[in-house]
Order: sequence, then C-alpha cells, then structure tokens
Amino acid sequence: MLRVTASTTGRQVEVWPGVPAPLGAHWDGTGTNFALWSAGGTAVDLCLFDPDGTEHRQRLQETTHQVWHGRLPGVGPGQRYGYRVHGPFDPASGARYNPAKLLLDPYTRAVDGELRLDEALFGFDRRDPGQPNTTDSAPFVPRGVVIHDSFPWDGDQLLRTPWSDTVVYEVHVKGATMTHPDVPPALRGTYAGLAHPAFVEHLVSLGVTAVELLPVHSFVSEPHLLRRGLTNYWGYNTLGYFAPHAAYSSAGSGGGQVTEFKAMVKALHAAGIEVILDVVYNHTAEGDHTGPTLSFRGLDNGGYYRLNGEDPSRYTDYTGCGNTLDVRRPPVLALLMDSLRYWVTEMHVDGFRFDLASALARSFHDVDRLSAFFDVVHQDPVVSTVKLIAEPWDIGEGGYQVGNFPPPWTEWNGKYRDTVRDVWSGAKVGVRDLAYRLTGSSDLYRSDGRRPFASVNFVTAHDGFPMADLVTYQEKHNEANGEDNRDGESHNRNWNCGVEGPTDDPSVQELRARQVRNHLATLLLSTGVPMLTAGDELGRTQGGNNNAYCQDNEVSWLDWAAIDPDLWSFVSHAVGLRRNSPVLRQEAFFEGSEVPGSGGTRDLAWFAPNGEQLTSHDWFDTGLQTVGMYLDGRGLRLRDQRGRPVVDDSWLIWLHAGPEPVDVVLPGAPWGDGYELALATEYATGLPPRPTALPPGGTQLPSRSVWALRVLRTPEPISHAE
Repeated sequence: MLRVTASTTGRQVEVWPGVPAPLGAHWDGTGTNFALWSAGGTAVDLCLFDPDGTEHRQRLQETTHQVWHGRLPGVGPGQRYGYRVHGPFDPASGARYNPAKLLLDPYTRAVDGELRLDEALFGFDRRDPGQPNTTDSAPFVPRGVVIHDSFPWDGDQLLRTPWSDTVVYEVHVKGATMTHPDVPPALRGTYAGLAHPAFVEHLVSLGVTAVELLPVHSFVSEPHLLRRGLTNYWGYNTLGYFAPHAAYSSAGSGGGQVTEFKAMVKALHAAGIEVILDVVYNHTAEGDHTGPTLSFRGLDNGGYYRLNGEDPSRYTDYTGCGNTLDVRRPPVLALLMDSLRYWVTEMHVDGFRFDLASALARSFHDVDRLSAFFDVVHQDPVVSTVKLIAEPWDIGEGGYQVGNFPPPWTEWNGKYRDTVRDVWSGAKVGVRDLAYRLTGSSDLYRSDGRRPFASVNFVTAHDGFPMADLVTYQEKHNEANGEDNRDGESHNRNWNCGVEGPTDDPSVQELRARQVRNHLATLLLSTGVPMLTAGDELGRTQGGNNNAYCQDNEVSWLDWAAIDPDLWSFVSHAVGLRRNSPVLRQEAFFEGSEVPGSGGTRDLAWFAPNGEQLTSHDWFDTGLQTVGMYLDGRGLRLRDQRGRPVVDDSWLIWLHAGPEPVDVVLPGAPWGDGYELALATEYATGLPPRPTALPPGGTQLPSRSVWALRVLRTPEPISHAE
C-alpha cells in the first residue's frame, strides 16, 4: 500500500490512501479515515490541531469520484481538525476557494470552539470583493473533533407513539431549565438539564408525549448579531448537520456532547417521551455573498448552494437567510439523508420537523411534490419510518404549501393558527373555516389519502408571541433586538383585551386569562396533533417581543419563579380529557353520516345556539360567533388490535367568541339525555367548583368561553326473554 509521509511542524505523520466512504472522520481503532467531497477543488489540506492550537497540514493525495480521502494511522478520538481547499477564486463565476480559510467538515460528529468575529472570517477582500482575503481564519473558527462513542443504549429503541396519541411540546434545550430551581446549576441549560427528573416529571404530569427541540445541530451566530453584542438563540443558523450543539453540553466540547445528548434521549424515552428535532437543511450559517466562509462556501460554493443564474456571485434565496442549499445535487441530497439517518440510527431520535420545508422541494423554481427530496425520503428504509413534520412554506414565490405535502408527511397547519386566532380576537369570520380546523382540516389533507393527524395544530410557536403576550399586546415590542422594531411579524391576528401591555385592572386580567384558556382549550379539543409551545402552560411572557431569536436571556427562558399553577392545572386537565377520549383524537375523518342504532345522531353534527343544526345560511354568516360541535363516540371508525370496534363517550363542545353571554339550547334525545360539564374556560383550572349535570334545554354560555360537555345517556331497559 502506498504511504505518503507529510512533513509538518514538529512531527511526521503518515498519510495512507484511505477510502472515499463514508464521508467524515471515522476512527477504526488504530487510525482515522478522512473523506471530504469537493468537486471543483484542485487540492485539499487536512489540518490537525494540537491541544495548544498548533496546526499541522497534510495534503490529501487521493481523490475518488470527487471525494478527497486519506487515512492517518495513530490519529484518534479527540483530534481537532479542519480543511483548507485550494482552487480558483472567481466570485463572478461562483468559485470562492480560499486556502486561507479553515473549513469545518460538514460530516464532523462534534464541534470544538466558538465563532469569533474577525475580518479573517470573510473569504473576500472588502476593499476589492473580486480578490481573496488572505488572512488566516483558523484562530477565529470552530473545528471538527474525531470521536468514538460506545454509548450503552441497553435496549433503548424508538418509541413510535401513534400520531393520533401524540401531544407535541416545542421547547428550547437551554431555555427549558436555565432558571429551574430543582435542576443543579451545573446542568441548567443543557441536554442533561432537559433530562433531569425535575423537568421530565413536568412533561409527564402535563401529559405531553413528544418534545420538539429547537435546533440542536451545531450552529453559530450571524456576524450582524455579534457586532451588536447579541447571539443567535433559536439556532436556525446551522453549520454542522451531524454534531450536537456543544454549548448545550455540561460536558464541554471535546466530544462529550454526543454522549450527553444520547443520555438525554434515553432518559426521555424511559419516561415515554419521544424526541423530535427541528432541522434546518434549507440554508446554512454562511449567509449571503457578504457572509463568512466557514465550510460549504469554501469547500464547493457552486456545488452546495443554489447560485443566481444571472449572477453566480449571488445566491438564490428562498429562505430569507441569504442562501439556499441545492438539494437537487446528489452530494447535497446525500448529506441531508446521511444526517437524518445518523440522528435516527446513532442518536435514537424519533422524528424531525423540517424548517422552511418548501425550499427543499423546489426543483427549479416551483415547489415540486415529485422532487428528488420527497422521492428519497419516501423510499428510505430508516427515515420514512419516523415522524416527519414539514413547515410547509418558504419566502419564495409559491412557497406557501399548506396541505400540499405528500404522504407520509404531516404539516404545521398555518391555516389552523390563523383561523383560531381570528375567532378569539373577535374578527368577524364566521364558523365555516373554524369547523374544518376543529375536525382535522379535511379540506387540506383528505384528498391525497392522509388522515387527520397530518395536521399539526398550533396557535403559538417559538416564532411569534407566546400565548400570554398574544392577549396582552396588540403591537410587537422588539426594540431590544436592535433593529428599530422593524423585525418580526406586524400582523399577528391578536387582541390585547383593550389595554396594551400589563395592567392592574382585574377585569382585564381575568379576561386575558380566559382568552388564554380559550385558545388552549380549542387547540386540545381539536382533531389532529396538538403542539404546545413551552411556557404557554405556565403563563410565560416575552414582554411583547414577537421575534426573540437573538434574546438568550430572561426574555426567552422559562421563568420557573413566576408560573401560573392554575393555568398549568387547566392544560393538564385538558390534555387528560383528550388522552382518555378517542373521539377527541380521531384517526379518520368524520363523515357526518348517521350512526347505526343511534336513533338518528351523526358522528359529527353542528348546532346553532337555538339547538338546531346549522343551516346553509349559518355556514356563510360571518357574524356567527357561537357554534356547538357534537362528536358521537359510537360512530368511531376505529378498531382495537384484535379488530373489535372501539366505542367512546360522546361530546358536545360549545365555542362562543362573542363579547356577551349567549343563550343556547342543549339538544335532547336522540342526541343526549343530559350533559356533564367536564371543562369550562370561565374557571381558572377548567373545572367547575362542583360536578355539574345539565338537562337538555336552555342554558347560558358566558361571554368568550369554551364548554366541553360529556353526553349522558339513560341506560336502555333490559328485556327478559319469556
């Protein structure tokens, strides 16, 4: 076998030819194989770093199918490394090779070091952008780490909770526990903190079945934030698609973050909680043509990114973040799929939520349901079996694709969010669209064979107002972000209950608390998959900031010293009702058809306040603010594991968004012989002070309220044979 001895400062390192697959740095017990894809590079230097930062460069002599590779005997776990790629620097043609820039391996399993703002980060000369910046960037950029992790999974497996049983909790790893008094200070804000029994018990007692973690792929902050003394808190600025973000690790950045992440997953699985990752494969941390050269841009700019066809020195930007990864190219698609499979097989995560997923599905300009991205995901024996959630939009023309992703995808249902907010903010929108949203959005998901759980229902998310602020602020207050309040959404479909910001007026405080409960009750009583935003169950506020992406502080962290215990009890109670009632989490769309043997009821029926079923006129009455939704548990199209039909309680749910109380009629037989009030949003915990049974006939709903009534039926008399 050919061996090349590379001369380095202070030591001699043998470079064997190695192999081109798998990509990345892989230790085999006696040495490490390095493999890197670069189609247009003319030479590649592998750069090894001593603990004191001394750099040793080894030229990789072998290239196979555009992959540069070499094996270094004696190099093993803990080794810090990066690459320098030689080639033409001609931005006008899209070529941005610059060996003065140390580049992170896209396949590295761990990252060491932070990004430090310096002019050396930029590959071009700011005085003459057509010329390269020859200042060495190595002192200012993170490096990859060779790892070997033999984590004891001890039989841990993916949970595979049925979609219809799933309740998602969107949460930030750091923000979850930074102020939690029962989590040890050294573990707060880390993977270990999220796995601490004090936080896990909160999740279990709340009733959620899955955490959806804001990005944990290794990321860096944008230069414009660093210049303002801020950082990227949310993490939608990925640099390493295989590496857990080191800053969330109590073990530091030497590779221990991999073990700590796995231990977190194992602890959550033991509690019956799935782990879903929010992943950002649509763009990278390198930004637009004025951004830093950190990895992909220097490895193969035109190979990784979608360049502007008219001006290759610029990028096609469907993401609003400066660039778009070109998933049409096989090496980039392979990177995405290799990353997804790694997180499932090696890290045991249970699913993914794809940020700006429409950008991944663009073949040329249009979003393509038949793009290579969908084809590869659908046929992959690993990735196709886990939970797949699309954020079904990007900022490009035609990017809003709610309802248009193919099976087996589920989607963040933006139309659900907008409709529910409109209803409770007092907009005169009627109940027609609300009816679709409450029952799984059949208008969006039924035609292609998907089921109600294709709809991930949400009212709030990390991006926007938390629930408390949705009813407290009419306007955004983002001054702390340093952009003169120009950032963030200006049209939030919300209502501040007549006063902007905090108030001592008890009537406004009570109304706001009820409005929070109304939003949450609607969410948790709707067919589909509910997603709660962490802190909404505690009354968390961001002080009116609806774009807190750069607020790594008390603005964004959960405040465990200022929780609302009644609200927590309300949410826990509503989740419990859902968990114990299959009719509230249907696996099939309602038919609106008569239930056999019921005497004339339907599996789904809609009632006006007068106790009559809605008429065609009612459906198009934009002034109608009260509707009753009847769900017959005897009409479930659901069978147990042995094929026997499942029968559940029946429910009558009233939603009244009007500002005054309203008289309604509870329908009598055959719909019900009586009703038990199981949840009512006029009460702080959702429960009336004493059990409340109501007969059919007239009653009054309080203003702006939700009632969930369990249907009572008189037992049929038993006939005795002669």
